[in-house]
Amino acid sequence: MKSLVYDKIRLGVAVLLCLCTSSWVNAKVKLPALISDGMVLQRERPVKVWGTADAGEYITVKLLRKSYHATADANGHWSIALPPLKAGGPYQMQINDIKLNNILIGDVWLCSGQSNMELPVKRVMDMFAQEILSYNNEKIRHIIIPKEYNFHTPQEELSSTSWKALTQENVMDFSALAYFFAKEMYEKTGIPIGLINSSWGGTPVEAWISEDGLKEFPLYVNTKRLYEDDAYCTHIKKLEGESFYRWNLSLYRGDAGLHESTPWYATDYDDHNWRTVNMFSTSWGNNGLNPIGGSHWLRQNIEIPQAWTGKEATLRLGCIVDADSVYVNGIFVGTTGYQYPPRIYRIPAGVLKSGENNITVRIISNGGQPNFVQEKPYKIICDNEEINLKQEWKYRLGAPMPPSPDMMFFCYKPVCLYNAMIAPLQNYSIRGVLWYQGESNVARRNEYTKLLTAMIADWRHTFNQPKLPFYIVELADFLSKDDIGGRKAWAEMRQEQAKAASANQDTYLIQNSDLGEWNDIHPLDKKTLGKRIAESALNSMKR
Repeated sequence: MKSLVYDKIRLGVAVLLCLCTSSWVNAKVKLPALISDGMVLQRERPVKVWGTADAGEYITVKLLRKSYHATADANGHWSIALPPLKAGGPYQMQINDIKLNNILIGDVWLCSGQSNMELPVKRVMDMFAQEILSYNNEKIRHIIIPKEYNFHTPQEELSSTSWKALTQENVMDFSALAYFFAKEMYEKTGIPIGLINSSWGGTPVEAWISEDGLKEFPLYVNTKRLYEDDAYCTHIKKLEGESFYRWNLSLYRGDAGLHESTPWYATDYDDHNWRTVNMFSTSWGNNGLNPIGGSHWLRQNIEIPQAWTGKEATLRLGCIVDADSVYVNGIFVGTTGYQYPPRIYRIPAGVLKSGENNITVRIISNGGQPNFVQEKPYKIICDNEEINLKQEWKYRLGAPMPPSPDMMFFCYKPVCLYNAMIAPLQNYSIRGVLWYQGESNVARRNEYTKLLTAMIADWRHTFNQPKLPFYIVELADFLSKDDIGGRKAWAEMRQEQAKAASANQDTYLIQNSDLGEWNDIHPLDKKTLGKRIAESALNSMKR
């Protein structure tokens, strides 16, 4: 009988301990992704630290030998405003039982826009490899805001992400423009720099404005409302997936180059009956009037010296419209799915041989004219030596196809990026905004001044900083001189950017048109541009 009583007591104690443990776990403080190891806090301004916990939980923040307190409200939210802090670090912050390490206090910059802001350091290595590979700076930090969209309401939380110091381990994923800006700022001031990279290629300005901020633009508000039903959006993507599956299946089945007894990428394939074409000519890839979508095969043989035999090498194939798969001596060496990235393919050791070697490129056109982009590198590199490819290739059409299905990019729709990628940042104090965007609004440039003005006001309200500085990068020069209409449109867009800069206080236009490349929407020289933004920022900070 006593044993039974003791068993009941032990069971009761175990249950009580379990409940206490569960209560303790549930009560644990949770912090947003921005408030984490390695963060940079804005100097000389009040700084907010925030998070969630159980309702009524007592919160203590300890920093620089001082303590600050708050109590979680009925919904579990809490925030603490720290007084202005001087630049310095690294420091440690403790929030109840959580220790945050390696914290810096300096200047925090929000870097936003589309692909020219997003473009990572690894994409500019052709121009700046030596400088990038020789530079580390633990006082410069970068955080990438996850690419997400939301059509419902401004979000409070970000998905998991983290601050990264400027080291060789992390640097390749830094925004190239933000990297050179931060490097210049640090070299001129010695103050730690935090970079919040909230950018997404191809996105228009209206995607970055809140619904309230777009109230003067009912077309965009109504467009946003089309996608508020998650089930409808899921249905769209499902149909899109099915359409692409069928298109690609038909492409695969119809491509003789993949199914003949000797595939067209094989070294011993006989291509003597193929037509010889110049890679930059428009004489191939069309029917004489209209472009042909689908697969297009090109082959060329190149002489390799004895010294390269069996060695690893690099194949540079410039840029290609639209997608490509590449083979060297019948061995697959790489693929790229869209036109903009530079084609840099590693040829594994053992593939190259002395004498004649074959390169085969299978290009996929989504419906437009397939082509190799001119004035890009087309060569093989080995041991600091290089051999240029010939412009003449053997050509044969693989599988002609109708245009590929349209894709739905929800991230291009109004409001959705503000909700998911700007609103969650609103409690974080920042020094200013670097804005490089506009390519996706050229076709609607007549409204850009008003839209960008609306965004500037919207973000100043969001961050509760009425004089939040904006550094607006003008579009770089782009397009062939023969494209008179296109170049005129881009010039007019730059005028609209200038109007927006002059119409708003604490807004600065950064010259960039002279740094463009006619054949690349993503010019490489982000260093000169970064220095120009830094110079403008330093000058404006003195006022």
